Amino acid sequence: MRDARRPIGVFDSGVGGLTVLKALRERLPREDFLYFGDTARVPYGGKPLSMVRRFAWEIAGFLLREGVKAIVVACNTASSAALPDLAEDLSVPVFGVLEPAAEEARPYAKVGLIGTQATVGSGAYERYVSLSWKKACPLFVPLVEEGLWEDPVALLVARHYLEEAPPGLEALILGCTHYPFLKPVIGQVLPRVRLIDSAEATAKRVAQALEAEGLLNPEGGGRVVHYVTGDPEAYRGLAQRLGEEVLEVRRVGLEEL
Repeated sequence: MRDARRPIGVFDSGVGGLTVLKALRERLPREDFLYFGDTARVPYGGKPLSMVRRFAWEIAGFLLREGVKAIVVACNTASSAALPDLAEDLSVPVFGVLEPAAEEARPYAKVGLIGTQATVGSGAYERYVSLSWKKACPLFVPLVEEGLWEDPVALLVARHYLEEAPPGLEALILGCTHYPFLKPVIGQVLPRVRLIDSAEATAKRVAQALEAEGLLNPEGGGRVVHYVTGDPEAYRGLAQRLGEEVLEVRRVGLEEL
């Protein structure tokens, strides 16, 4: 029997999934979380999907051993590579970020997608929504991971990637959980386009599913334990710049996965 008091596992290639974690914490304040950032192997976007799939299974296995009651794959590339297999084969509910973002985009007639090379090339979003345009933006993740989302170079890179967006574009899916940190510069380049990220939609779906399965925590205190494969203090500093107060962070060696 599954225990509702167990934490929810959330994982991403690095700090991008903190956008999803924040939305989850706001919607589910009594839940405890384990957040896993694979900072030693970030970025995922330029790696083969078969490799990212292996990473996702390794991390999911680690989170299961830590006793999570559900897993949120807060990474578009990992969702593209490993879902729906994770959801079908694991013993706990598994949620991705692609379908919630696609649902937000469906009311719009002309929808674009930006993401990592792996996500854009996978065609995973096309299973859920019709796209008029898509573009891989491989430099966006390193910009965020280096803390440069407010640097002038971020605007230059955004202009480089987005200048070819078609006229009349109504909505743009931010197909990577790192990209919401770049909303200000993306908005400068595409000021009349609705920018869609999956954080709030994913959190809503997770909350509804846990309630339906009787897995909402009635007594949790909102504790978050962070696990990283890279330098914990570097992660703590960047996470705090992004607005996430990191009280507990632990390093996990790749050999432990």
